[in-house]
Amino acid sequence: MLEARNVSLQFGKRVLFDDVNIKFHGDSCYGVIGANGAGKSTFLKILTDEINPNTGQVFLEPGKRMAVLKQNHSEFNEVSALHTAMMGHNDLWKIMKEKDDIYAKPDFSEADGMRASELEAEFAEMDGWNAESDAASLLSGLGIEEKEHYTLLKDLSGIQKVRILLAQALFGNPDVLILDEPTNDLDLKTISWLEDFLLDFRNTVIVVSHDRHFLDTVCTNIVDIDFSKLNSYTGNYSFWYESSQLALKQRSSSNKKAEAKKKELQEFIQRFSANASKSKQATSRKKLLEKINLDDIQPSSRKYPAVIFTQLREAGNQLLELDQLSAKRGDEVLFNKLSLQLNKGDKVAFLSKNGMAISTLFQILVGEAEQSSGEYRYGQTITTSYLPNENEEYFKSKESLIDWLRQYSPGEKDDVFIRGFLGKMLFTGEESLKGVNVLSGGEKVRCMLSRMMLAQGNLLILDEPTNHLDLESIQALNNALQDFPGTVMFTSHDHTFTETVANRIVEIGPNGYIDKALTYDEYTSDDRFAEQRAALYNGAVEV
Repeated sequence: MLEARNVSLQFGKRVLFDDVNIKFHGDSCYGVIGANGAGKSTFLKILTDEINPNTGQVFLEPGKRMAVLKQNHSEFNEVSALHTAMMGHNDLWKIMKEKDDIYAKPDFSEADGMRASELEAEFAEMDGWNAESDAASLLSGLGIEEKEHYTLLKDLSGIQKVRILLAQALFGNPDVLILDEPTNDLDLKTISWLEDFLLDFRNTVIVVSHDRHFLDTVCTNIVDIDFSKLNSYTGNYSFWYESSQLALKQRSSSNKKAEAKKKELQEFIQRFSANASKSKQATSRKKLLEKINLDDIQPSSRKYPAVIFTQLREAGNQLLELDQLSAKRGDEVLFNKLSLQLNKGDKVAFLSKNGMAISTLFQILVGEAEQSSGEYRYGQTITTSYLPNENEEYFKSKESLIDWLRQYSPGEKDDVFIRGFLGKMLFTGEESLKGVNVLSGGEKVRCMLSRMMLAQGNLLILDEPTNHLDLESIQALNNALQDFPGTVMFTSHDHTFTETVANRIVEIGPNGYIDKALTYDEYTSDDRFAEQRAALYNGAVEV
């Protein structure tokens, strides 16, 4: 068991945590959520003793071992991938090193022999003889090829280092596992492997993540940081979100009787439990939702930006046609002979092993890049709104947020309108006067979404729109695109976002493309497309 007792932390006048008391125990997985700046990562650092609170203490049950996903990617540069993973079990690693040092002595004494015997017994008790194969299995599952297991970390890529450090945290069956954004830089196949690993993991997990699908799959509890407090709720992220929204709606329904509200909540829990039981979710594994105390469900104070896309005019029947469109970067073929016709109401998710291929396609369609061959044609009624993956060029000036957004407002230019619009996007009071050059990554994306909304295009093009956004902004954007009556082209690594928005999938590669009117899960889980998908990327091709 891991417990925080009376923990408080304050930076200057800002109180981050105030008298927090919470316990983490059993084979439960706790997803820690909260708005940007609420202190999610800071709280994990308090649990792992990286930061000392102003008051209170953290207690780990005696004899239990904690493992943490390291954030310093250079710490193990002179160590091989396999040994870095094995160093996750510090006690076992120390025994291994001491054994090796003793056996390497040229003057091996009787005392050395006795000590070596003791170490061998401890080594066997810790299942040390399987340590190397266990570490190798973890690395392979996380996409580190066997030929790279003995490569020094300094000779591997940044993405490979992240995966090796994740293997280090998972190694040796720790009693408490703490993971801060573990899905960053993982592809969907590896994320699925990690989900399965954590579902089978029988000890305590505490995780911070912006990946809703990941939180839904692995979490049995949600820990919400709100008003400098931590509250733990049974269920996964979607259950927490939907129940908190229902409770918020009920709180505003003052004329509804208490019995009717209770019945509505009970029906919600039964419906959600039935849906959960059809998936591999950890919530179905424990059947915890059926035991929820209705009084535990409370409305959240979390604020969601008002992301609402409208069309200045409805699109005609001719939207966009791509005819044998191809693109290269240097000698590398990004996509080849892409021929598509967009239909009204299409919400198309573009997939590719090479994200640059999709970014280049979108840049071509908005006039920011040139194709190698082929052409594209928009219908006369089409107006586009574009969200690029990289947005730094839009924020180089020192002008205020109000002045920055005013230039993208086609009609209303006065401060009242602009301030009101920014307020809906959670830029309130003095924040609207901030210079745009000092905004955070998430704030810049919210600004770019504001720019898109003001353009009122009937064809939205979004390149990784969930990057840098917190869970609240992702949820608001997700809902907005589902409700948008126009046409959408987008790409995203967010599983839930892609699954709930897209009604058509287009995967592009150097050897062609696949175009299917399916949801994301239908497309990726259908074995019939596996061979076609592999063929998109195999072999050289000329454009």
